[in-house]
Amino acid sequence: METFLLDYLPILIFLGVAIAFSVVFVGAAWFLAEQHPDSEKVSAYESGFEAFTDSRGQFDVRFYLVAILFIIFDLEVAFLFPWAVSLGDLGMFGWWSMMIFLGVLTIGFVYEWKKGALEWE
Repeated sequence: METFLLDYLPILIFLGVAIAFSVVFVGAAWFLAEQHPDSEKVSAYESGFEAFTDSRGQFDVRFYLVAILFIIFDLEVAFLFPWAVSLGDLGMFGWWSMMIFLGVLTIGFVYEWKKGALEWE
């Protein structure tokens, strides 16, 4: 059990350093920056204009296609790193499992491509 926990020690150290840097930088920006908001700055819209249309308006379908495309690539990267690290232990079953997963993601990517999500006007 002790060696198992020691394997995760670098990840915990990295996470701790990242959180510490984030807190220090955000805290420094909060305390050192001049905080003088005026009525225009804290209004609903920074430009000072009221909304032109209803906020419940329809979005273009390409917005959703780009969101799906982001999820496809985000999932792919999130699963490829741990898979690549442990590929020696997984063997052929792990290899073919990932190939099936990448095949499903490729089908999603081809769908996005055919729908025109990669062609923004």
